[in-house]
Amino acid sequence: MEQSKMAFGLKARDATGVLSPFSFTLRDKRDDDITLKILYCGICHTDLSTIKNEWGNARYPVVPGHEIVGVVTEVGSSVQKFKVGDSVGVGYYISSCLSCDNCKQDWENYCPKIVKTFNHSHPDGTTTYGGFSDKFVVNEHFAVRIPTNLPLDKVAPLMCAGITVYTPLKEHGLGQPGKHVGVVGLGGLGHLAVKFAKAFGAKVTVISTSTSKEKEAIEKLGADSFIVSRDPEQMKAAMGTMDGILDTASADHSLMPLIALLKIRGKLIALGGMTKPVEIGMFHLMLGAKIVAGSIIGGVKGIQEMLYFAEEHNITADVEVVGMDDVNVAMERLQKGDVRYRFVIDVANTITMSNSRI
Repeated sequence: MEQSKMAFGLKARDATGVLSPFSFTLRDKRDDDITLKILYCGICHTDLSTIKNEWGNARYPVVPGHEIVGVVTEVGSSVQKFKVGDSVGVGYYISSCLSCDNCKQDWENYCPKIVKTFNHSHPDGTTTYGGFSDKFVVNEHFAVRIPTNLPLDKVAPLMCAGITVYTPLKEHGLGQPGKHVGVVGLGGLGHLAVKFAKAFGAKVTVISTSTSKEKEAIEKLGADSFIVSRDPEQMKAAMGTMDGILDTASADHSLMPLIALLKIRGKLIALGGMTKPVEIGMFHLMLGAKIVAGSIIGGVKGIQEMLYFAEEHNITADVEVVGMDDVNVAMERLQKGDVRYRFVIDVANTITMSNSRI
């Protein structure tokens, strides 16, 4: 029997970013679609930036959420990857053309016709609503299987934060024993960058603006060393020592002190999405054959590979689970950096008629 097309969740209606109950109609299901009951959804800084329209691209009403973990409740007649009852994940995007050069190389994340999980439009013009809701419909190609041994609440952030740090480690040759990787910022992205880089066998140095997270970086997350970026002596001592740096910080900051930490042919990979343009001294790059690059999430094949790697090495996010009624408070705390290290919403156990009414 076909399920109801009505879904319930939380929406932001304007740039205050305040989330309130919302009901909406799921898009029409196709033969190659699966329907999910959403169990958990991580809260990414992108969710916060979007609902507050910090990037000027919000399409209200916005139902955020792109770190989705759920269970399959319905499958289309041509679905082959999944069956009812499977645990699956959905990340930052839910559609691409599958025919361009990027898609053919398993880089759907760089497809010009990508459709994002929320705050975007389907090809027919209808709005995409995200994982701060109880149900979701997605083409089977853009869902991935959650390995059995991974706890579902702690795996949710891997759907965005996990793949965001995994991809550059792999694609830029930094995920290898003996490499020295710097990680700028120790938040939702940064703490997973440390875990994945260590699992690959790299030496890891956390670079932060203060010593407040030094103990947990080394003793809890396994980093080998810690540098305070505002300490000139520490920065000087580390010059020319790193093969690569994953810059996960979203606050505006200069890249030149970080570039100085790189070895010859070292790579600085921007992941945090600073909003203001940055200045780079080109001669500093030229004289050291250094590279400044960007990276965003990863392809579907890469996401699945990342999850199996996480299972093999017991990598999960450090999370604080909150209910649907607590999401606005969680957003306020996220804006202040008051979380270790990722909020995850327990959607299935906390969504009720009182918090999902229009």
